[in-house]
Amino acid sequence: MNPQRSAGDEIPTQPVKNPAPPRGRKRASSVSADQSTLPPLTSPPDPNLPIPAEGIDLDGTRATPIAYQEGLNRTTQSVNATPPGRGYRKIPPGKPPRIPRKLTPGSCLLFGMLGILSLIILGGFAILSFLIFQYFRVSATLPSVDELRARSSQFETTTIYDRNGDKLYEIMDPNAGKRTNIPLEEMSPYLIAATLATEDKNFYTNPGFDLPAMFRALWQNYTTGEVVSGASTITQQLARILLLGPDERYEQTVERKAREIILAREITRKYTKDQILELYLNEINYGNISYGAEAAANTYFDTTASRLNLAEAAFLAGLPQAPGVYNIYTNRDVTLERSLQVLSLMYELTKENNGCILIGSTQAPVCVTLEEFTTGAQNLQNYPFKPPANQIPFPHWVMYIRSLLEQKFGADAIYRTGMKVYTTLDPVLQSLAQQTVTQQVQNLVAQNVTDGALVAIKPSTGEILAMVGSADFDNAAISGQVNMALAPRQPGSSIKPLTYTAAFEKGWTPSTLIWDVPSEFAPSSDPNDPNPPYKPVNYDGRFHGPVLMRNALANSYNIPAVKAMDFVGIQDDPKTTQEDGFLAFAKKMGITSLTQPWYGLALGLGGGEIPLLEMTSAYSIFANNGLKVPPVAISRIEDQSGNEIFQYTQPSSEQAIRPEHAYLINSILSDNEARTPAFGANSVLNLPFAAAVKTGTTNDFRDNWTLGYTPDLAVGVWVGNADNSPMINSTGLTGAAPIWSQFMQAAEMLVSNNSPTPFSRPAGVVDETICSVSGTKPSEFCPSEKQEIFAFDQPPLEASQDLWKRVRVDTWTGLISSEACGDFVKDIDTVNVKDESARKWILDSQDGQNWAAKMGFEDPIVFTPSRECRAEDPRVEIVFVNPTNEQGITTSPLDISAVIKATENFKEWRLDYGVGNSPKKWVPLVASSKEQHPDPGLIHTWDLKDIPSGKIALRLTVYSKDGHKSEKKIVFNNQNPTPTPTPTVTPTATLHPTVTSTSTPEPTETFTPETIVTP
Repeated sequence: MNPQRSAGDEIPTQPVKNPAPPRGRKRASSVSADQSTLPPLTSPPDPNLPIPAEGIDLDGTRATPIAYQEGLNRTTQSVNATPPGRGYRKIPPGKPPRIPRKLTPGSCLLFGMLGILSLIILGGFAILSFLIFQYFRVSATLPSVDELRARSSQFETTTIYDRNGDKLYEIMDPNAGKRTNIPLEEMSPYLIAATLATEDKNFYTNPGFDLPAMFRALWQNYTTGEVVSGASTITQQLARILLLGPDERYEQTVERKAREIILAREITRKYTKDQILELYLNEINYGNISYGAEAAANTYFDTTASRLNLAEAAFLAGLPQAPGVYNIYTNRDVTLERSLQVLSLMYELTKENNGCILIGSTQAPVCVTLEEFTTGAQNLQNYPFKPPANQIPFPHWVMYIRSLLEQKFGADAIYRTGMKVYTTLDPVLQSLAQQTVTQQVQNLVAQNVTDGALVAIKPSTGEILAMVGSADFDNAAISGQVNMALAPRQPGSSIKPLTYTAAFEKGWTPSTLIWDVPSEFAPSSDPNDPNPPYKPVNYDGRFHGPVLMRNALANSYNIPAVKAMDFVGIQDDPKTTQEDGFLAFAKKMGITSLTQPWYGLALGLGGGEIPLLEMTSAYSIFANNGLKVPPVAISRIEDQSGNEIFQYTQPSSEQAIRPEHAYLINSILSDNEARTPAFGANSVLNLPFAAAVKTGTTNDFRDNWTLGYTPDLAVGVWVGNADNSPMINSTGLTGAAPIWSQFMQAAEMLVSNNSPTPFSRPAGVVDETICSVSGTKPSEFCPSEKQEIFAFDQPPLEASQDLWKRVRVDTWTGLISSEACGDFVKDIDTVNVKDESARKWILDSQDGQNWAAKMGFEDPIVFTPSRECRAEDPRVEIVFVNPTNEQGITTSPLDISAVIKATENFKEWRLDYGVGNSPKKWVPLVASSKEQHPDPGLIHTWDLKDIPSGKIALRLTVYSKDGHKSEKKIVFNNQNPTPTPTPTVTPTATLHPTVTSTSTPEPTETFTPETIVTP
């Protein structure tokens, strides 16, 4: 049997007789040379099987049609003669046999993988084709990289104008003395290393772009929800700066990024890495009108680029990212922090590269050790940066406009595009503001006042009309280049109008009663905070008792303001979906700087830092009837050809607060009579026209504020020291208010054409008569009344909520009686006060007691219960079992029995008697007993022999542990004989003595028992 044939084969191989030899091969002989060496067959060969080959034929397994011709008839006969037990299939004549193959799981998986691989290859080919097409499409629209050097020296001066179209300042062309081209070899290796570590650490190895960095930036931007990284290499930045137009340069689109990448790749192909880096370091903006490394080295360190040390190089390398922000003269701390970041990047890159930073093939690597890192950071911290000489009119305004341009168009656009920038500044008001601030600061030298700032805004449009950032821009001793109009500072009490407006939104009114008394608050929202409680005090060191909200705000009392903040809440209530906390309200008013997580109730006194510009803008909302218009400084921008590239369009006004609430604040802040107790009737706040105003002073006199407005103009003033050192007894009234008053009186006449606009009263504001003490509608007990204004849907509290309130109380619990507790009740006069600190003040302080007496409250003071009693509240039971009411008693002694029990708070009881229905004098029978009698039982045995006949009252009083008491009184008729006194014999001349006896008292009226209580 053929050993190649498996047991499962069902189709026999056709025998071949004298097959033709393959082409090019000789037929094998019938008997091979070594056939005799084969072992003999154990059985004769099967005639239906092939004849064994007589040699090794590599093509022997291939069958052709010739192999089947001669044996066709025999094969057919053999197939027809099917042996028993074998399932042979007939083979059609002339057709070669086919052996079926079964597919295994492994072969299926292989075919599937091959299919997927084919799809991937086809998809990849399609994507590649698309990318190639896009590459050539985008490339066809790109400028030639051959223009790179030619474009590097093209600049256009940007000019800034005021609102009248007059030139304020022309930003200098960097080529005019602020830019000097030098070769790369003349630049400090430290500057090259710092630039590479900061901007593009793979500069010398990447093809002009950095794919891993781009994917990393995409992920960062996706996860943060905003653009935080662009992943632009040095070559990409150079392409963007020099080859893309100003409109396209700062677009954030895939198209622009693709163009930038292609340009960067082409630049890399046509320029060496050193040439690219040289162009970049000569081109980049280092701030303060310094372009290129040479100009920057001269501006900041008075040296050349070749002499820059490690610290100086790190400082410069950190500036190009945002020159307007990283300005050492106006933002020192942030700029030095940026320098520290660069030093850290250099140190980290040194470690990554096994010890050094490679800066090209011609210069030695730069190595930054930990010691050099530390020394460099310390050197920068101590370096005395000297600002360059300045000749800019209104310099803080110009610098502010430049920072806005950088944010909108990028740091380089303002020096290259020849823009004409028209601003909202009023030069007359600006000059007036600068002069007023400078003069007042000079007047306060004795109070250690060195600086001041002012912002003026037109409320209806948001236009900034004036901005003074310091008293003297060129005075480095006072940090004059720091714009204090933009620097966050604590606003003190000037935050209070916002706090009370937030309280209006939650239901308070101008007549809400607030207790200005000693008060304590938790130090934080953490119940486990170990710090002592927060105890605010007033500026004058006094407590003013009950004050209405109008007076509390007008006089700037601190304790009521903290209670208002406590009522509003700092954070949103987690139990609701509304943004109802003060921080959310402040954000609605345009204040975005309150971002810290640690604010406490001191925030109501200005404990969070806010820039003067934000505060002035927030106040302008009050002036604009609650409409919010964001502040604006740039009205329009034209390019060098006069084409308009930006036009400010005032957004739709947002109703930040209700017009009724805005008017209520306007009314309070312009009420000179209301603020007279604290500020006097003739203070500098009292202008000859209606103006709302609020002052603010922080702890240790570090900040003085005054903010005020009319519908025409909102003005904010800050006075203090830029280094946060304290002033000496300078307040908002004496420090900032004189500047506000002087500027406001002059500026208002200019902007209103000598006709100041009064505050407009909305239709939704109504007048109501209130009790001048409690702020509610007057009750019958109110000693005086006055008029107040309210939002139509927020009227004063009803007269039933007055301070004087008569209520029926449950005597055992002290709560208001109800159907659940009607056994022991009494009508009493109470003081309707819920504030626990106020209750303590009334009971424990002499001032509080004097106030209560003045208001007619008699001792003992009882406060109105906070709620009605309920069935589950403690109960008391007092029952006289013997005697009963109106019972006649004829025997003595009298056994008095009763039921005396309480569910909770039982302390003791006592038993008294008195003569008559309503005794004026009570005599104790049992002075005190701590034993309850839940069941009827004897409580006292009373000998009546000395008690007169007639009506006798018994009173059983039960005392609770919380100071309350309940009483039960009955009257019985004592019918025991009245004791007859022993006759007194007086010797006389007669024989018959005269007997004097005590007459029996006449019966008194019948007494009907009732339950009473003594509070």
